[in-house]
Amino acid sequence: MNTDDVAPEARLLRLFEGHRLTPAQRRIAHCLVQHAGQAAFLSSVEIAELAGVSQPSVTRFAMTLGFDGYPALRKQIRELGLPDSAGRGETGEGTVLSETQRAVRTEIANLQHLAGSLSDMTAIVKAARLLAPSRPLPVLGLRAAAAQAAGWAYFAAKVHPDVRLLNEGGSMLADRIDQAADAGATALLCFALPRYPAELMDGLSAAKKAGLSVVTIADNAFAPSADLSDVALPAPVGTELIFDTACAPMMLGRVLLETMVDEIPGAQARLEAFEQSAASRGLFTD
Repeated sequence: MNTDDVAPEARLLRLFEGHRLTPAQRRIAHCLVQHAGQAAFLSSVEIAELAGVSQPSVTRFAMTLGFDGYPALRKQIRELGLPDSAGRGETGEGTVLSETQRAVRTEIANLQHLAGSLSDMTAIVKAARLLAPSRPLPVLGLRAAAAQAAGWAYFAAKVHPDVRLLNEGGSMLADRIDQAADAGATALLCFALPRYPAELMDGLSAAKKAGLSVVTIADNAFAPSADLSDVALPAPVGTELIFDTACAPMMLGRVLLETMVDEIPGAQARLEAFEQSAASRGLFTD
């Protein structure tokens, strides 16, 4: 494949594939992906500052990937021919963007990156085929990801006969996962967004122990949840504002649900029945 046809982030991701990375190394990898257009020109100290790790951690990260040190990794990144994105804070006319405008532009870029990745639907189809037959289907999302899980579960319940939302942690979470497994669940969908709650990892461990397949929608391929996932579907979040924005993960969730509809017997009939019921009850004003 011509590397010009591959998104810059995807070219970097290929360098990290097949390596078991520590949490600190995942942060470095994520930082490099976030700054794909500038990574080839940043020093190890600058990368360390951006990723919030020590400079020796960056060196160890490069060596984990099989390089002699960070300079060798940076040389490899330069050879990928990534476009320079240093001017992303300006428009084509050179107008300086405000903080909020940059945040919106970042989300647009995140969605464009997601659109490019959807040229290959293999992972999404695999995820849909794991989730669709699960009866019930537990949907897990805690803290920042709770809203994503709740929104997805709301719509999924229109086409899936038994969706169970798990949006609270604590000692009951493992119980509810076990109960779902005992009731016949075979898979679980998880939304994992930063910052990752420790109890989310406990929940995923419980799901694996219960024999459930785990599909995770996370902000990047190096999220801690990846090691406990049978299928990991990455979609970047925006980090320009005080609180992260998650348009791309939401969109990816809807794409997954759209794909699942074809795998759920009677899904269309169930949706039509809901619409008829809603109309007869005057449920909506439009």
